[in-house]
Amino acid sequence: MARILLGVSGGIAAYKACEVCRLLVKAGHDVVPLVTPGAERFVTAETFRALARRPPAEDIYLHLTRADLLLVAPCTANTLAKLAHGLADNVLTEAALAHRGPALVAPAMNPRMWSHPATRANAETLRSRGITLVGPDEGETAEGELGVGRMAEPEDIVAAAEDLLAGTGPLRGKSVLISAGGTQEPIDAVRFVGNRSSGRMGVALAAEARRRGARVTLLGANLAVEAPLGVELVKTPTASELETEALARGVEADVVIMAAAVADYRPAEALATKRPKDRSGWTVQLEPTTDVLATLGERRVPGQILVGFAADQGERGLERAREKLTGKKVDLFVFNDVGRTDIGFESTDNEVTLLDGSGERTIAKAPKDEIAAAILDQVERLLG
Repeated sequence: MARILLGVSGGIAAYKACEVCRLLVKAGHDVVPLVTPGAERFVTAETFRALARRPPAEDIYLHLTRADLLLVAPCTANTLAKLAHGLADNVLTEAALAHRGPALVAPAMNPRMWSHPATRANAETLRSRGITLVGPDEGETAEGELGVGRMAEPEDIVAAAEDLLAGTGPLRGKSVLISAGGTQEPIDAVRFVGNRSSGRMGVALAAEARRRGARVTLLGANLAVEAPLGVELVKTPTASELETEALARGVEADVVIMAAAVADYRPAEALATKRPKDRSGWTVQLEPTTDVLATLGERRVPGQILVGFAADQGERGLERAREKLTGKKVDLFVFNDVGRTDIGFESTDNEVTLLDGSGERTIAKAPKDEIAAAILDQVERLLG
C-alpha cells in the first residue's frame, strides 16, 4: 500500500497513537514511527517499532526517505508551532521539512491552549500550506477539563489518512504500466543468456508513479530489488513472457514505460535438461526476439503516453535513441550511457537524456528515485 511517516509527539494522547499505528499496519501500510523524546516519556519508541513491525536495525536516515504521507498524531501545541515555523530539532520535525507530499495532523492539547490566538494562527498557517487537520474533538481532557482539545479517535484519524492517500497526486486515476529488470533466455535447464539490469530504475519509477496516485502494474523481469508496496507485480522472467503481458495489459494503460532490458536475442532452441560439461565446444544459435516497444507503438491507443529506454553507449548511442524516437512511435525516450561504470546497470545512481518532440534535456547524475521523479514530471507534461 503506502509508506507513512507516523510522527508521535509528547502528550498523554501518545498512547492512542499506538492504535493508529496498529490500524495502519493492519490496512497493509508500511509505517515508519518517528517518536519524539517527549513522546517517549509516555510510550517508548520500541513499542511503536514492534507495532509497525520494523526490523531492529534500520537506516538512520529512514525518516528522510520519500513517503506517501506524513501523519502526526498526537500533535502537541509545541510541535504544531514547530511545524508552522519550520523548526527542525528532532526526527519528526526534520522529516516534516524534508517531506514532499500530503500531510495530516491530529492536534491534542489543553482546551485553553487550543483556543489561544498563537495556536490558532499556527493551525491556519498549516492549513494555508495544504496540510489537513483532523480534530481536535470536544470532551474531557486528561487533566479533567471539558472543551475542544482531545485528539480525534484513532479510527477517524486512519479514515482521514486513507482519504488523503486516495485523493492526492497528479496521476490520480491514471493506469501506469512499467517494465523493469532484465530478461533471462534459457539455454538449457540451468543456464541462460541475460544482462546486468537490476530493475532499480523501473522499480523507482513504479514507486514514484504510485506516490503520484496512479494505479501501477510492474512487469518484473528477475528483479534484484523488491517491488514497491501498493504496486501490482507480474513476474515476466523471459522476453516472451514480458511481451505477452505488455501487449495484453498495454491496451488498458494511460502510460506505458518500458524500462526493462529485454533481451534482443534468445537461443533458437533451449535444451530441456542440463547439458553436462565436457571438453568439446558448444555453439548456441541465437534468434532475434520481438521488439516489444515497437509493437506497442504500432498498437497504441489514442491518448496513451509511451516511454522507451535506450541503454547504449556514447554519442553514437544517443544518435540511435534519436532515430528510435520516431521509428518506434514513442512519445519519450530515456537514454542512459551504459558505457559508464558510475551510473546505470547495478548502480543506485543514473544520468539520463530525455528526448521527445520538443527537444532534448539531460538530467544530471542523481539517485534513481530522483531520476524517476524527473521522468514522470515529463510524462505529466506530455499528458497535459
